[in-house]
Amino acid sequence: MNLRKRLKKWGGEIVHRLRRVKPPADRAVDAPEFHALGPGDIAIDCGANLGLIARIMGANGAEVHAFEPNPDAFAVLQKNTRHLPGVHCHQQAVLDAPGQMTLYLHLNYARDPMRFASGSSLIADKRNVDDRRGVEVEVIDLVAFIAALDRPVKLMKVDIEGAEYALLNAMIDRGVMDRVERIFVETHAHAAPSLREADTKLRARVAELGLGDKIDLNWI
Repeated sequence: MNLRKRLKKWGGEIVHRLRRVKPPADRAVDAPEFHALGPGDIAIDCGANLGLIARIMGANGAEVHAFEPNPDAFAVLQKNTRHLPGVHCHQQAVLDAPGQMTLYLHLNYARDPMRFASGSSLIADKRNVDDRRGVEVEVIDLVAFIAALDRPVKLMKVDIEGAEYALLNAMIDRGVMDRVERIFVETHAHAAPSLREADTKLRARVAELGLGDKIDLNWI
């Protein structure tokens, strides 16, 4: 762990002791489109965390596939959505190929797992994760998953802590963008130096292909 990460961890522990902050799930940004889903619609929640958005998506009868690889967060996700039969929980990370990967945990994860679960990432140089501490998780090829669905996806939320660039580029490359009506993305180039170039290139690509109305890269 480099010095910057050590200082961030110590600072986080001090802040945590001095004041209680609501878990990120309680501060999640809502959108009217999440509430507009209903019977017959398919939605995908990538990085579902504790299930706030998945619950909204599934409240009116939509079929929702909620993907969350963090085991602690996944247990809560299942509990929070068990009253919604249309919400299907998958303990998997999403990318463009299946396999096993390390999910790196937040620097202050041990202090409060539920508060810091949303910071877990497949990207080791993300500034707020401990690159020496992680869990092995299953990764699904989400592009193939979308292609195999029996109907198009009405809405997709992507909050996967830096892996969004590889996923979205693969969706374009492999021709499944026409099977998703709208995508809300939280980008994380600010949190990992290695992602800055990928962010610039993806934004240019989305603009060049005229996908700006479909892919919201400024959701949060």
